[in-house]
Formats: sequence, structure tokens, C-alpha cells
Amino acid sequence: MSTRKKVAFYTLGCKLNFSETSTIARSFGEEGFNRVDFSEHADLYVINTCSVTENADKRFKAIVKQAQKANPNAFVAAIGCYAQLKPQELADVDGVDLVLGATEKFNLTSYINDLLNHPERSRGVGEVHSCDIEDADFYVGSYSIGDRTRAFLKVQDGCDYKCTYCTIPLARGISRSDTMQNVLNNAKEIAAQNIKEIVLTGVNIGDYGKGEFGNKLHEHTFLDLVTELDKIDGIERLRISSIEPNLLKNETIDLVSKSRAFVPHFHIPLQSGSNEILKLMKRRYMRELYVDRVSKIKEVMPQACIGVDVIVGFPGETDAHFLETYHFLNELDISYLHVFMYSERDNTAAASMDGVVSSKVRNKRSKMLRGLSVKKRRTFYESQLGTQKTVLFESENKNGYIHGFTENYVKVKAPWNPELVNTLQKIELTKIDDDGLVRFQYVKQLVFK
Repeated sequence: MSTRKKVAFYTLGCKLNFSETSTIARSFGEEGFNRVDFSEHADLYVINTCSVTENADKRFKAIVKQAQKANPNAFVAAIGCYAQLKPQELADVDGVDLVLGATEKFNLTSYINDLLNHPERSRGVGEVHSCDIEDADFYVGSYSIGDRTRAFLKVQDGCDYKCTYCTIPLARGISRSDTMQNVLNNAKEIAAQNIKEIVLTGVNIGDYGKGEFGNKLHEHTFLDLVTELDKIDGIERLRISSIEPNLLKNETIDLVSKSRAFVPHFHIPLQSGSNEILKLMKRRYMRELYVDRVSKIKEVMPQACIGVDVIVGFPGETDAHFLETYHFLNELDISYLHVFMYSERDNTAAASMDGVVSSKVRNKRSKMLRGLSVKKRRTFYESQLGTQKTVLFESENKNGYIHGFTENYVKVKAPWNPELVNTLQKIELTKIDDDGLVRFQYVKQLVFK
């Protein structure tokens, strides 16, 4: 091409999507494209979709319109989970030129170059290239770079679980893992770019190493992986993203407690505090195991932060079931909640279950648990006042303040100072501000690096 074309990306959903968007974006750089912000004029707009919640589906049309407003003549491509689950539905949206499924998305540059060479072929008709999900049996490694302070490193993809509310196995295929050497190489590449923190991500990362890789059995476990990652020079912090309670083993918890780089922060999905509802969801544990995991973490890391995913309004969830969940969480030594209202997804067992909970009740239950989350976070933050921590500062100026997170995920604030960006500072937590964030004082003279 005589001039460098411009590409813009919009990512919906999870950390895994962000890691894949970043890797795909780098492939466009190798093809001679310049990456620009999604609000700017571009020749191509790529939307990496999510289909975990109904809201993510609904946002897609609005994002397409945003792209068309920036450049009515641009190509628009859709990739990701929603693109795999409902490719024709996306292709029928006005303005969409290309829809790629789970395996095809990693060859996006080839499809785009083909369209650019034949621009008349796709105008007004969304082309679909989507495999059967059974064909998504290979692994593509990826990691995100954009926020200088943190990178999302993909170590695993797909899921073999059959939770009755979830479409992820239909969108991403079977559980499969990267080789340990590839993960370590990617981590070293990230470390070489002065990024201070890596977050391990995947669909079901505790399942790392399960099954076969290519034509041979995978040689390593999740414990093997975190053990080796902890040895890599140049990485100040390693953080484990969401991990299933049944896959969070004592050995992993003990390793984190003694680790050089892994931080005392766990995010562990619960989904319900009622064993009856957990059985309907086909989760692979009961609430007693969850209590055991929290107790183990707090035994060896009393100041650890523990986040919880919970779903309200699942079919069959009565007021009694919900209150069971509420009281269970209220009594549990956890730090915050991510609350999701159940939404019906096509081709899931839960979508045809009896006992549908009304939207009004779902909203009420969600509001109650969000209120509990505020209380839990406040209690956790109060427990940390007077302690000395290390904060990693972010890169954004928000209303004259810079924010950062301690190793155990306490969010702090200070007056904006660009020299603090991407630095680690030793602090003492002193008070909780009116907005719920924590103020601090420096323990020693500032060090910028």
C-alpha cells in the first residue's frame, strides 16, 4: 500500500478479550497499519465482542454506529465470542462488512487485505467466516500491552465445564493451554517493556495443562506454571485472575503466600451461596468448599484481598435461596463482589428451566448485593489502615488525581503527578476519602523508575 492505513479496535468483555485484541492489533502493525483511537477516522474498525451478558450483545449496534459516524466509508469487522455464537446476526447489522469466528479471528489481517483489494465485494453484505466450534482445538498465545503499568497474559483458552447458564464453551471450544515455554517467553517480552505487573488470564486458568497440546500430552500443571513465572527477572508483580474454587489448590495458595512476585489477591467465582442453586448451575463444588478456600487463604495471608463473582436471579432462585446467598456472603471474610444479573442465553440448559425470576426481582437482588459489596470493600479497606504497602500507580489523570493499587488491591489516590506513573512507591495507608478511595503517606523518599 502506498500510504499507511489506519485501524481502530473496540473490546467488549473480559481480560482475555483485551489480551487477544492487543495481539491482533500488533499483527496489523506488521502489515503496515497505524493503530488509532476508536473515536478517530480509520480505514478499518474492529469490534471484539462478548456474549456473557445480554447487555454486551445490545451494545454492539451502538458501537458500529460510532464507527460509521467517525468514517462512513470504513470497513467494520466483528470478532470474538458473540461473532462465533451468532455470526449471521452480526453480519445483518447495517454497516458490518466482515464477521470472523473463534479460529478465523487470528487471521484477520489476511481477510482484511483481501477485502481492501476487492472493496466492492463486501459493501452492504456482511461476509461470515465461522468454523464449527469443535474445530477450535488449537492454541494461539497472546498478551495485552497498552496500559504501561499492567499487561494481561493469556495462558489458557476454552472450557470443558458445562455450567447451565454459560455460552463460553460454545464460543471458545475445549480447554487448551499454551506451552510453558511460550508463556515464559511472552512474560519476558512483557518484562522487557518496563511493564511492572502481569495478570494471568484465560477462560479457566486453573485448568492449565489439562489434556493434550497438539498431538502430545501437556507436560505441566498450573502450579508448575506459577512456580516458573515467579522466577522471571524484571516482573515486579504477578496477579492471578479469576480461578475456580475447586481448582485453587493449597499448594498454589502456599506458593503465593511465600512468593517473590505473586500478590495476595484472589478472585474466586462463587455464583451462589445456595447448594441447591449450585447444583442447578452444575457448578463443580458446594459452598462448603468455598468456605474452605477462603479460610485457607486468610490463614496464610491474613491481609489478602478476595473478590467474588455471584449471579442473582437464576431460574429457581427463590427469596429463601437468595437470602441464603446474602447471609453466606455477609458472614464470609471476603473483600468485594462482582454481581451479575442472570440473563437467558440461547442454547444453554438454564434458558429452558422452570422458575423464571422476574426482572424486577433480579434488579432488587442485584442492588442488595451491590450494597453488600460496598460494605465489604469498606470493611476491608478499614482493616488495612495503618499498614505499609507498595502501590503501583496508573497512567491516567482523573479529575486531577492519580490512582493506583496496592499489592492486595486497595485502590489509592493522590494529586496528579506524571512522574508517579508506572512507579512503585512504599506507602502507609492513612484514611478513606469520601469517594471510598484510600489516602496515604509516603514511607520513604519517592523513587521514580
